[in-house]
Amino acid sequence: MTQEKAIPGRREARELLDSNGLSPNRSLGQHFVVDPNTVRRIARLAGVGPGDNVIEVGAGLGALTLALAETGAAVTAVEIDRGLVPVLRRLVEPAAVTVVEGDAMALDWHALLGDAPGPRSGGRSGPWVLVANLPYNVATPLIADLLRDVPAIARMLVMVQREAGERLVAGPGDSAYGGVSVRVAYWAEAAIVGRVPASVFLPRPDVESVLVELRRRTEPALGPEVDRARLFALITAGFGQRRKMLRRSLAGLVDAEAFVAAEVRPEARAEELDLAAWARLARSSPAGA
Repeated sequence: MTQEKAIPGRREARELLDSNGLSPNRSLGQHFVVDPNTVRRIARLAGVGPGDNVIEVGAGLGALTLALAETGAAVTAVEIDRGLVPVLRRLVEPAAVTVVEGDAMALDWHALLGDAPGPRSGGRSGPWVLVANLPYNVATPLIADLLRDVPAIARMLVMVQREAGERLVAGPGDSAYGGVSVRVAYWAEAAIVGRVPASVFLPRPDVESVLVELRRRTEPALGPEVDRARLFALITAGFGQRRKMLRRSLAGLVDAEAFVAAEVRPEARAEELDLAAWARLARSSPAGA
């Protein structure tokens, strides 16, 4: 049996930092969750347990890590802060957690997890669930990269700043709707499943946080008849000048005939189009046409 470790609260977190000469790293966007009830709630929402493989990014002082380990899941924790890693190891390795020092934006995810749901990696088999408290500066690009490149991760439950979370789940017409919203919809189904008060963090942030669940689609929302590179190029161009009408933001990429064929008004703006409309534009205006 593994040794059960107490989840550090605010006082214990301060003592850990002070006794090791550490402090939250602003450049890494570190805000540690220091409330055991909150991390156990996140673990419940993640829906993991015995037989599940969990990857956590930004493990910090290990509060969420230990809550995930309590479920019986096999947990791998990634931490970039080399000053924190020895402290994290002492806290969570007795709970049978594997600690990996590294930058989530630069990890060899295929070596760590395997190439797709099912293959064996590091002695574990089956799909992975990512659970993480993500800093604002990496949340959106990391999620986008993992959806595109790491099919071994079948589900995610991420804690992000409210504004970032709203962009991940937004639909056409929503004020938060943007290019990342469309890209997420291509790969996954996403929803905000909870809110986290600022009072549970050390240090306390000036923003609200939400929990976003992302479930990878078995297949992308659009079939192979839609060229992915062309689709994303149009989305990037359209939202890159989102205040302009599409006939201007997509000038040189989509001609008048393509707008007609796609049944998209050239006077529309990017935020008005859903994924299906972007797909029609991509099919109607193939690259090089």
